[in-house]
Amino acid sequence: VQRGFAELAGDIAATGGGPRDPRDIAEGFLRIAVANMANAIKQVSVQRGHDATRFALACFGGAGGQHACLVADELGMETVFIHPYAGVLSAYGMGLADQVVMREQAVEKDFGETALPELVEIADRLAGEVTEALRAQGVDPARIRLPPSDPARVRLSAQLHLRYAGTEASLVVPLDRFEAVVEAFTAAHRERFGFATPDRTLVVEAVAMEGVAPGEAVQESRLAARAAGIAEPVDRVAMWSGGAEHATPVFDRAALLAGDRIAGPALIREANATTVVEPGWTAEITAQDHMLLRRTAPRELRIAAGTERADPVLLELFNNLFMSVAEQTGVVLQNTSMSVNIKERLDFSCAIFDGEGNLVANAPHVPVHLGAMGESVRTVLRHRRGSLRPGDVVALNNPFNGGTHLPDITVITPVFDTAGRDILFFVGSRGHHADIGGITPGSTPPVSRTLEEEGVVIDDFLLVDGGHFREPEFRALLAGARYPARSPDVNVADVKAQVAANEKGVRELSRVVAQYGWEVVRDYMRHVMDNAEESVRRVIERIGDGTFHYVMDDGAPLCVAVSVDRAGRSATVDFSGTGAQRRDGNFNAPPPVTRAAVLYAFRCLVADDIPLNDGCLKPIRLVIPPGSFLSPEPGAAVVAGNTEVSQAACNALFGALGAMACSQATMNNFLFGDASRQYYETICGGTGAGPEFDGTSAVQTHMTNTRMTDPEVLELRYPVRLEEFAIRRGSGGAGRHRGGDGAVRRIRFLEPMTAVIVASRRNQPPFGLAGGAPGAAGRQWIERVGGAVETLAGTASAELRPGDVFVIETPGGGGYGAA
Repeated sequence: VQRGFAELAGDIAATGGGPRDPRDIAEGFLRIAVANMANAIKQVSVQRGHDATRFALACFGGAGGQHACLVADELGMETVFIHPYAGVLSAYGMGLADQVVMREQAVEKDFGETALPELVEIADRLAGEVTEALRAQGVDPARIRLPPSDPARVRLSAQLHLRYAGTEASLVVPLDRFEAVVEAFTAAHRERFGFATPDRTLVVEAVAMEGVAPGEAVQESRLAARAAGIAEPVDRVAMWSGGAEHATPVFDRAALLAGDRIAGPALIREANATTVVEPGWTAEITAQDHMLLRRTAPRELRIAAGTERADPVLLELFNNLFMSVAEQTGVVLQNTSMSVNIKERLDFSCAIFDGEGNLVANAPHVPVHLGAMGESVRTVLRHRRGSLRPGDVVALNNPFNGGTHLPDITVITPVFDTAGRDILFFVGSRGHHADIGGITPGSTPPVSRTLEEEGVVIDDFLLVDGGHFREPEFRALLAGARYPARSPDVNVADVKAQVAANEKGVRELSRVVAQYGWEVVRDYMRHVMDNAEESVRRVIERIGDGTFHYVMDDGAPLCVAVSVDRAGRSATVDFSGTGAQRRDGNFNAPPPVTRAAVLYAFRCLVADDIPLNDGCLKPIRLVIPPGSFLSPEPGAAVVAGNTEVSQAACNALFGALGAMACSQATMNNFLFGDASRQYYETICGGTGAGPEFDGTSAVQTHMTNTRMTDPEVLELRYPVRLEEFAIRRGSGGAGRHRGGDGAVRRIRFLEPMTAVIVASRRNQPPFGLAGGAPGAAGRQWIERVGGAVETLAGTASAELRPGDVFVIETPGGGGYGAA
């Protein structure tokens, strides 16, 4: 091990990293591992609505105690609890585990006082089933009748799974009086999601009954206190911690007594585990033989600010840290949103930006969102620099002023310094709202010719003013357009969720600044982007010039040329020759969409594990011809640009680079709805093959990364039945490497609805590369109740009657190389 780290130190020095102590490098690996463990704990705790800093860290596993202090520091926790059997805690726990039986019955009814008798009746019946199941496991039913104070008593508890009407996130509360149930649910919802809506209808999803037969009573050992003196170490060893070597005492756990306190640095060894007490921490043995680790000295940071060269360990640490902040923001948005589109399909993105609006890091969300959001932040800065204050939040969706298409509402929150004067960072979230108005339900009309026909335009709107959510003004905006939003309550709820998510990001970034200092965080935001820039420059060194002529379904050209400047380690991506703005339709994309496609494509070529950020575009000069459908005039219809044109630009660029054949090159936008309900989904297809790989079947490709709604949720919320969702076998293009297959989706409608399809690669199949065959083109049709079959174009709308079936076959990916 020592030889390996010494060789690594030599490699770092040879590449210009300067001399490094091998022990420093080893500690760097440890710091990265600790940060990853802490980020995983954060994600789980955030999902469950908990603030980890309010709790003690429970430690288990043979190696858990070796990292406990460092993980607690990373989480901002002050106490660690270590059981005497921590090294084998899982096995010990299984031996003492309670016998638990649970039975549930689905209900799916509104919750009110009149519903209680039926719920109690269901609970009583389930109690009988639970009792019988416990008896079958050898539990004496008489234990149910023991006094409540008897530790052997079997405990039966009835629970309700409740949720707000129109949402899918249910919470479990005890079955009780009506008022008590409502109060418990409201408190649980506020704890989990940060807000509650007491005037909203509650739905009982299910009744549950849990029976618990306590296992063997835990006999805690009792330790005597030390009569005199202090615990004596059995050895001393050298330990490297915090960039320095420490002469560290070693203690035997079995020799420690109640009240013993051991100041770090120290090692405490036992048969099944080892505990490292870091400097600034103290271990204390309790009378129950538990070990409590407490931080007793302020944490010292040894990170220099203002450094021109990034420390590789800290670079990795901050990479992960910034991404973790964005991921936690996304978890809050998913938890707190109302719509199926955001909560279930995950059609949203979260990211953090520096003070000038440059994308620094993001969660693994939707590429077309992430690459374009920086322009939204820069728009807010242009309009509001100097006037923003703490507690302000801005919303926008105007494609010609920082947005991409109207359904994507971006919510931006500035992060100020502690004095509230200077903006340090921005947190942004972009969510696709299933309806924002327009001439068809779902706000993705197949035939729109102006932006006005696509819905409500939100132009740099002050959504939250000094902490006050301007709901009346926002509702007036949603209702005031020529084609207003159809479900403003859902829009308001989802925008509130975006505000709450951003606030989580603000708190996390503020905590990072408090921990490391503003200057260090600022420097490493720059280093993270510089590292991404260098990674792309290394890619540019190994690619050549290339061109590609991509043909849209209506014959319009999308042209791209890549020119490499090897001396400057840079490239020009030029879309000159692309067809003119589409005045008879909505296949137009504002420039940020093309920018997002280029950013994504070059990031895909980087083998290093780096976040998608604006550093990737620093070596690239982007040329987008004004007046083309990649840079339309203000007021143009653009709704398909964000989805369809972004895919076309991305695939054309991969073709010019020779990187891979065409993927399905569409998002297969499918929408249906009426005046009160709207649904939107994108449907997966095949990916293109490449020089060393086959394509993948039935996945979301390139510029989208959303999830398909669960069939149960889809059928519960909408009057449809999903009859088939399968791989479209044989639709991938042949070749030395075969393209991935597309998908088949059949949906039967149970009530009258308007359905819309906006898709591509129907007339022009996804191209193969290097002699590979094209993938199969997509197609769609309606099977009417009377037996008639109605074939539809790639962009179309239709009125569905009860019993009609809408069928969509998505494209396969192109093949690579001659077969």
